[in-house]
Amino acid sequence: MNAKQGKKAKSDDNPLIADNRRARYDYFIEETYEAGLSLMGWEVKSLRAGRAQIKEAYVFLKDGEAFMFGAHISALPTASTHVIPDPIRTRKLLLNRAELSRLIGAVERRGYTLIPLELYWKNGKVKLRLGLAKGKKEHDKRDTSRERDWQREKSRLMKHSR
Repeated sequence: MNAKQGKKAKSDDNPLIADNRRARYDYFIEETYEAGLSLMGWEVKSLRAGRAQIKEAYVFLKDGEAFMFGAHISALPTASTHVIPDPIRTRKLLLNRAELSRLIGAVERRGYTLIPLELYWKNGKVKLRLGLAKGKKEHDKRDTSRERDWQREKSRLMKHSR
């Protein structure tokens, strides 16, 4: 039996490209949506190399379309010579009409905001998980931090009590 036949290749369903950890600390995430991104070729190559960050990115709605602003995708040094890469250009999000109308209603009427949560691969395409969120107040952030510390301490106590 061949060594390659006996072992099954490990495959991650949706390998993560970039994550916005700060979003869950600063916002209450009520719903999440999956959106495609309209990208250029050099951006896809950079994403394959893992050269992206969405910490400072946000999503805005204009003329019935969604756009992501502030995401930084740095160009590879081997990017093509005929294209001038702009690392923080505004990128269009691809959502269906029903999702867009639901998001527009929530953002404009109920005071929600759209936050990029993570970039990942799905079937060879780049997807963005975005969250419909409400901002947290300072006391909410302290409560979240206190709860997280308590969960950590509780698991530590349970581990040592065995």
